[in-house]
Amino acid sequence: MAGVATALALGLALSACGSKPSASASGGSSTLPRANTSFTACMVTDTGGINDKSFNASAWAGMQKSQKDGKANVSFLQSTAENDYAPNIAQLVQQKCKLIITVGGLMGTATADAAKSNPSQHFAIVDSNGNGGNVHGMQFNTAQSGFLGGYLAAGYSKSGKVATFGGQKIPPVTIYMDGFVEGVKYYNAQKHKNVAVLGWDESKQNGSFTGSFTDSSKGQTIANNFIQQGADVIYPVAGGSGLGGAAAAQSSGGKAVVIWVDTDGCVSASQYCNVFLSTTFKDVGGAVTKAVEGAAGGSYATTDYIGTLQNGGTGLSPFHQFDSKVPAGLKSELDQVKADIISGKIKINSPSQPKSS
Repeated sequence: MAGVATALALGLALSACGSKPSASASGGSSTLPRANTSFTACMVTDTGGINDKSFNASAWAGMQKSQKDGKANVSFLQSTAENDYAPNIAQLVQQKCKLIITVGGLMGTATADAAKSNPSQHFAIVDSNGNGGNVHGMQFNTAQSGFLGGYLAAGYSKSGKVATFGGQKIPPVTIYMDGFVEGVKYYNAQKHKNVAVLGWDESKQNGSFTGSFTDSSKGQTIANNFIQQGADVIYPVAGGSGLGGAAAAQSSGGKAVVIWVDTDGCVSASQYCNVFLSTTFKDVGGAVTKAVEGAAGGSYATTDYIGTLQNGGTGLSPFHQFDSKVPAGLKSELDQVKADIISGKIKINSPSQPKSS
């Protein structure tokens, strides 16, 4: 997303809201031609920012599509720390944005508080539930795509060891990791194999985390440790930190590949396409565009959207450079597993699966 927004210094003198933003809080607006409309949609990013090659970037792309479609004029404020959330939201309320979109489950409390204090203001939030009123939740059952990723990893692995790690231990992260583990277990049961998963114990809800969505060096360290232990497929669920996992795979001399998350890695982080086996995506951009354009047309969503394999809100991206290396039989099995998840034949047990408000 580099180059799609112009960095603008935004003074946030918001002592009245009770939370002081970090000095480096910044924002921007689309470089696309302005839409011929008075409708404004404004976004608050999580700490990863619009260049995270992940869900913030996807959300901003969805915002920009609404402007390209002539439905809204869009802008964003970037959070560089969690204490930016509340003042950034308050700034957009003061700007009288018609729809405020917050990105990330970590912003759930700040969004809910702002919605309660401003009942006539419309909000939408990515990766958290709404309130059935003035907050529209956009959630994704990525345990389903994670399951496909786990099955793919187990079927592709030559060492019999695969691994995953997260950015922070929060439901939008662990849901992917749960699905991944369950997919590996299902592969083992179907094939009478014993592929091991490093980095996450679903039953104990405990595993490896960088503690950050921006520090790629931490992701690289964790991934290198997994590779040294014999893992040849790495599944980072850590935003920008996860790029360190891709760097580790790229430096491994062919010992490891990566399954990316959120947005097709070969599109969002093409410099690592040669190690991206696939991506378990969630269509954040599509959900954001639908929310903005619906609101611009006078229809503010009050019930939550949940992206699934069935409605295309989540899934498995193409294999790109690995297409010829993934056996035809494994591809067919993945198609069947997908169908069985959709039909309910395969049950997924992740406790982090979303529920509507």
